[in-house]
Amino acid sequence: MSPPVQITIERLPGKSPDVVIFRIVGPMTLGGAHIVRNAFRSGQLPSHTILDMSAVPYVDSAGMSEIISHEIYCRDHGARLTLAHVNERVQSMFRITRLHEVLHIVDTVKRAEAS
Repeated sequence: MSPPVQITIERLPGKSPDVVIFRIVGPMTLGGAHIVRNAFRSGQLPSHTILDMSAVPYVDSAGMSEIISHEIYCRDHGARLTLAHVNERVQSMFRITRLHEVLHIVDTVKRAEAS
């Protein structure tokens, strides 16, 4: 029996109507990949999506895959994706995989909304 999924995602409005913030709480892993995917694809795609990762302790390859998949989906539809509050452990993984060269990562949601 697999352990229970320990990820929640809250969809919040940004300061402007074309911005949506996903506040992610918990590890982004294989066990919760379907939750991440469903949240990212729910509702209309805004012109700017911000992932607030301040409560994400780590991301495995499945979680990274969902982030990249959403980055591609956004680009294909003329939208932007920004990651905010990414901790050092996750940033290290992005550097090792060179994803930091592809993803737009900033230190705060406020800075993401201004970008």
